Amino acid sequence: MRMQRTVTALSMGLLIALPVAAQASSHREAPFVTKNPKVDGTDLYAFSSYETGRAGFVTVIANYLPLQDAYGGPNYFELDPDALYEISIDNTGDGVEDLTFQFQFQHALAPSAVDGGAPGLSLSIGYADGGSAQTVAVPFVNLGDVSMPANLNVKEMYTVNVVTGPRRSGATAAITNATTHAALFAKPTDNIGPKSFPNGYAAYASNFVYPITIPNCSTPGKMFVGQRAESFAVNLGPIFDLIDAPKAVVTGTMGPAVVPNPLAKKNITSLELELPASCITQSATQPVIGVYTTASMRQARVLNPGATYTVPSVEGGAWTQVSRLGAPLVNEVVIGLPDKDHWNSSDPKDDAQFAKYVTNPTLPAIIDILFGPGLAPQLFPRTDLVEAFLTGVPKVNAFPNTDAGPGPATVEELRLNTSIPATPLATQNYLGAAGCFTSGMLNTTASTCDPAGFPDGRRPGDDVVDIALDVMMGYLIGNASVAPAFNVPFTDGVQQMASQFDNAFPYLKTPTAGANGDGT
Repeated sequence: MRMQRTVTALSMGLLIALPVAAQASSHREAPFVTKNPKVDGTDLYAFSSYETGRAGFVTVIANYLPLQDAYGGPNYFELDPDALYEISIDNTGDGVEDLTFQFQFQHALAPSAVDGGAPGLSLSIGYADGGSAQTVAVPFVNLGDVSMPANLNVKEMYTVNVVTGPRRSGATAAITNATTHAALFAKPTDNIGPKSFPNGYAAYASNFVYPITIPNCSTPGKMFVGQRAESFAVNLGPIFDLIDAPKAVVTGTMGPAVVPNPLAKKNITSLELELPASCITQSATQPVIGVYTTASMRQARVLNPGATYTVPSVEGGAWTQVSRLGAPLVNEVVIGLPDKDHWNSSDPKDDAQFAKYVTNPTLPAIIDILFGPGLAPQLFPRTDLVEAFLTGVPKVNAFPNTDAGPGPATVEELRLNTSIPATPLATQNYLGAAGCFTSGMLNTTASTCDPAGFPDGRRPGDDVVDIALDVMMGYLIGNASVAPAFNVPFTDGVQQMASQFDNAFPYLKTPTAGANGDGT
């Protein structure tokens, strides 16, 4: 049930930290990254682990490679071996990373059993007793049950390094398997279908959840990298067709669950870490972290005119950031089109340059044009959004001190206060901390109160679309004279909730299979 929409300036409390806007996940959000979907970050989650027995741990999930159709064969959705995928943690609040987890991928063809170990599975084709037989490489990822190594044609491996300090100049050390001590990890093959995984994909993928040893940390963590079911819910097509939905849907008259999720059968690729909070925070008295994920490519690429599997191109030069994601949907629906690629290449410490998109946002005006007039807040600059978007809120998820001098730094990150206990899956509220208000007043005893949810980090089941739409339309202003629609429960009509996810790491659901096992 939606809560009463009356909020005074003195009762903003937990809600003021809500990010600016969200109408979809960050899929195809900038012109350049649409050319490079393998490095397109779609969603970022950071939350206190709510799996039983994992108190004191933080889970971070970075999703990449958007809108994967389950039937995407024959090559499916490998990550880019020429890219650098990073999850950065700022535990001082200055917008400069203090810890960075760097993922790099390797692809290799399996050795052939019929061609002296040459790369790539092959079959002997021709008359067995004649001279016409030829050894011929097969065109597919597998030739049988993927869990049997001899049947797998393409193997994807990865390494993870931890950089302490600035990510391009700090001290680097490898994450290793806490059981085998190996520094090279295998990534599961995508969910081709039940014939390729006769014992079930979930059982297969569970073998790729690794206990990990983290440099300079005495407590082991967990790690999983692989395909998962798309974790975001949004009315994607109509939203970007000038919000092609009846006003009764958009303004919440029909409730928050009007249409099924169009992304329900899509997949994504997840980089998941479960880390001891004590090893990623600055200190016990400073429990807040800011998280963001980036992907970088080499500055130069020369295409190989005689391309091979191992060398389709030659990459060189410095790492160049091409994708960035902290709070959901900032680049997609807040940053103006001319600056979207610039945003993706920028660092959080330099976010003051984008302040006009927050102080004078265009999304409320667009909603006013389409469904108004008289809906958009008329208060400028939008200081409510500056604190929500760029600085955090004191005593909730703002850093008590920063290296940037007096006052909070202007930094866009997904902020998590690790001292707030996790809420069990069964009692999570899809409105997160927004449910902690009754008739406009902070009420931590309310049955809907869930302080461990968005904006205190972000869990998979938090409906950031509905919450952030409300904030953009003046929910935090709480004054009808300047925000006439502040009390309207805006929604995209597709509901996100905790029950759509698992209650244990890696939390995101098994990916949709490319086939149903019945020929369809």
